[in-house]
Amino acid sequence: MDSDLTLEIKTILSNYSQSFSDKSYSEENNDVDVLMALFGITPELKRENRQYWGRELGMCWQLLVNKVCELRGADYSPALKIEKDEPTDLFLGQDAIDTKYRIGSGDSGTLKKFKKYGELLKSKGYRPLLLILRSDNLPAAITACKVGGWEIITGDKCFEYIRDHTGFDLLAYLIALTNEFKINRV
Repeated sequence: MDSDLTLEIKTILSNYSQSFSDKSYSEENNDVDVLMALFGITPELKRENRQYWGRELGMCWQLLVNKVCELRGADYSPALKIEKDEPTDLFLGQDAIDTKYRIGSGDSGTLKKFKKYGELLKSKGYRPLLLILRSDNLPAAITACKVGGWEIITGDKCFEYIRDHTGFDLLAYLIALTNEFKINRV
C-alpha cells in the first residue's frame, strides 16, 4: 500500500481515536434537577431510557411554564404556529419563549430550525428566548442557538425569569411538592 495513503488513513484514525477517548458523556451526569426530585426519578432510572424521560420531563416543563405564564404573566400569548411547527411555546410581551428540558441534540436539522426561527422572530420584533431547565446542555447546540439569535437562560435562572415576570416562585412551589408526586415502584 502507498505509504502516503497509509499515513493519511492512520492520521484520520488516530484523530478519531483521540476524540473518542477524550469524549465525556454528559448523559452520565448524576445531577438531579427539581423535576427529577419531584417525581423521585434517579439518574440511574433516567439512564435506562434517556429519550423517554427527556421527552416526558420536557413536556412537563413546557406545560408548567406555559400555565404559570398564562395565569400570572402580563401580556401572555400562546404559541406561534408556522405550518406544522411551533417555534415558540408562548409569548410574554416581546419575549418569544421556547422551553426545553435539555438540549442534547446537535443534529443539523434541529440547529437549522433554531437559527431560522430565531431570525424570523427577531425580524418580527420579538426577543427569542430559550428557557432550558437543565444546565448540562450540548455546548455546540447552545452556541448554534446563540448564533441564531436566541438568548439562553438555564437552570435556576429560568425560575428567576419566571418569578420576575409572573410574581410566582415556581421553584419553591415544586420543591414544596417534592414528596407528593414521587413515582411508586413496587
